[in-house]
Amino acid sequence: MAVSDHRQQNDGRSPELPEVIVLNAPLILTMFEDQLSSKFHLLKALDSELPLHQFLAVNAQSVRAMLCTVNGPPVTADILQLLPSLRLIVTTTAGINHIDVSECRSRGISVANAGDVFSADCADYAVGLLIDVLRKISVADRYVRKGHWANLGDFPLGSKLRGKRVGIVGLGRIGIQVAKRLEAFGCSISYNSRKKKDFVEYPFYANVCELAADMDVLIICCALTDQTRHMIDRKVLLALGKEGVIVNIGRGAIVNEKEMVECLVHGEIGGAGSDVFENEPDVPKELFELENVVLSPHLAIFSPESLEDSRDLVIANLEAFFSNKPLLSLQDPFF
Repeated sequence: MAVSDHRQQNDGRSPELPEVIVLNAPLILTMFEDQLSSKFHLLKALDSELPLHQFLAVNAQSVRAMLCTVNGPPVTADILQLLPSLRLIVTTTAGINHIDVSECRSRGISVANAGDVFSADCADYAVGLLIDVLRKISVADRYVRKGHWANLGDFPLGSKLRGKRVGIVGLGRIGIQVAKRLEAFGCSISYNSRKKKDFVEYPFYANVCELAADMDVLIICCALTDQTRHMIDRKVLLALGKEGVIVNIGRGAIVNEKEMVECLVHGEIGGAGSDVFENEPDVPKELFELENVVLSPHLAIFSPESLEDSRDLVIANLEAFFSNKPLLSLQDPFF
C-alpha cells in the first residue's frame, strides 16, 4: 500500500492539513470529529486494517503530533521508537500515567494534558460521592423504589458532612477545588502531597498514614505514578478507622483495591465512594452487596460543558504547536 494512498483514509480530506496520529478513540473525537477534521488530517489507527506497529511505521517519517487518551494502547517507548518525527503528544486527560514521560523527555517530545478543564466537574463529583456515602442517598433511593418505606418504616440515618475532618491526597488542580468546596460545608481540611504548598494554610502531612489516622475522610486526588501505586493500602485504611470514609476520583490503582475490599467487607472502614477501579471496567463483585459503598463508572470528569472545553483546548494546543507558539497546557513538572 502506498503511503499517500494510506494517508488519504478514503475520506476525501487533503493530507495538506497538519497530520495528527490518533491511537484510540477519545470521547471528544467521537463527539466532535467534524470540528477536529476540519483543522487537522487525522490518521486514525482504529480505521486502519494494518496492525498497529505497521500503521505507525507507515506514518513514521511525517507525523509530528499525536492525540490520545487513557483508554487505549499506552504510549510506550516501543511506540515512540516507531515515530521518530513525533514532537507532541496531546492527551485528553489530566492524568498522564498512560504515557512514558521519561521516554518523551529523552526524545524531546512535549506532552500537553487537559490542564484545568475537568477540575471543577471532578471536584463536584468528589463532593457528591462523599455526601452520597455519608447521607446514604443512593441506598435511600433504592429503599423508596422497592417500597420499603411504606412496608418497613423509617430509613436508617446517615452522617452529617459538616465538621468532618477531610484529608486530601494530592492538592493539585482538582484537590484544591475539592478543598474549597468542602470548606464551604464546614469541613476542616488537611492534605498530603509531594511537597508542602506555600499558597495554602491547610495542615500538611508528609506521611499519608499519619494523615489518615487524624481524618474522618480521605479523598484521593493525586496522579498515578510508580510512587503512588497502591499507596493507599491496608495500613492506611486501618489508620482511617471503622468510621472512616474513602473517596477515590484519582486512579483506581492508587488504592490497593483488594485490601480496600477486605476492609469494607470486614467493617474495618466505614464506607467508600469510587469513580475509578484497578481493572476497569471490571469492579470487584463484593462491592455490589455493600450499602456503604457508592460506585461510579469513571465519569467524574465528564459533562457536556467540560467536553466542549476539552475539544477547544486540544485544538488550541495543536494549533499552537503547528504555529510554533507556546502550548496552553504543557505538562509540569516533567518539561
